[in-house]
Amino acid sequence: MVSQHMHSTVTDKAVTLLIGTRKGGFLLTSDSSRSRWTVSPPLYLGNIVHHMVLDPRDGRTLLMAARTGHLGPTIFRSIDAGQSWQEAAKPPAFAKSMDGTTSNGTKALVVDHVFWLTPGHASEPGVWYAGTSPQGLFRTEDGGNTWVGVAGFNDNPKRFDWVGGDQDGPPDGATLHSINIDPRDAKHMYFGMSSGGVFETTDQGNTWLPLNKGCAADFLPDPTAEYGHDPHCMRLHPLSPDRIYQQNHCGIYRMNCPDGTWTRIGKGMPDNIGDIGFPMVLHPHNPDTLWVFPMDGTTVWPRVSPEGKPAVYTSRDAGNTWLRQSDGLPPQDAWFTVKRQAMCADMKDPVGVYFGTTSGEVWGSKDEGETWQCLVSHLPHIYALETAEL
Repeated sequence: MVSQHMHSTVTDKAVTLLIGTRKGGFLLTSDSSRSRWTVSPPLYLGNIVHHMVLDPRDGRTLLMAARTGHLGPTIFRSIDAGQSWQEAAKPPAFAKSMDGTTSNGTKALVVDHVFWLTPGHASEPGVWYAGTSPQGLFRTEDGGNTWVGVAGFNDNPKRFDWVGGDQDGPPDGATLHSINIDPRDAKHMYFGMSSGGVFETTDQGNTWLPLNKGCAADFLPDPTAEYGHDPHCMRLHPLSPDRIYQQNHCGIYRMNCPDGTWTRIGKGMPDNIGDIGFPMVLHPHNPDTLWVFPMDGTTVWPRVSPEGKPAVYTSRDAGNTWLRQSDGLPPQDAWFTVKRQAMCADMKDPVGVYFGTTSGEVWGSKDEGETWQCLVSHLPHIYALETAEL
């Protein structure tokens, strides 16, 4: 394990990056100045780790979404800040049926992997939500040990239509992700589906409505369809919960609720870069500041840095204008791919911003993107990156 030092104030605490990779999980921990970083031995080496998240409500519970090779998908839990781990007694799984079909006559579903983890509302300690591939929503009330499906979505008669039927979806499988809970109301939630679109509930998941008005869907017969969209990552800002940002297959968007319509804010990106990417990160103290990592989304969708020149783009005015941030990154011949969960920010001042690549590098900035340095290299293919103060 990484050696960690506890300090008297939040601002002095070390930052730990929770890294999910194709071959296990890793903890990358800084000193108090975020200048030196130490990587841990691998956790569950050989397992695919899709997401690893700290519970901010107690500061010590960690959940890890893993796929254990031929044994299938599961959840690992730590209640001591990563010192020890146990497998969940009942991981997320769709309800089984005797004849292989669901109650509405469609083919029975089997979880391929747990893709996304979100801690529940501050008023509900022990509650977490998980999104899976294929698209399913699950809930636990005991800190991640036992999980049950959210019937209002999983068993919804319209689910089959919402997700696009039996089509395969994205290359790594269709997923339910970007689970966002309104900090003012535990019953008010949003999630994104690739494919399917953005959906909202105001009754804690009993009923859902699509929320895709204004969002382009260039790949659909009807580009203004009510659902069937492909959000890549969606973030709600906790200091301004009516402000939602989205990085989509078809651009970067912002919504100001309760308007209910997405505005494409990616049009301000340079024409030769475009506004296609996967991750999106919000400044924890400023709802007007955000970061994206654009990729080449032309022709066959190479999903790499445009022209092999990686850069982060930030907006400080809620997406009206964008600024390139590449100081310290390779100037050319660097074909980075950054997945939707592989970019994050810490809670420091100035804020640290981090991203991980499929080639196993973690890059960080401790000055809000102004300068970058490689924090660790030669890790396995990185799926996810989250920050924690342990």
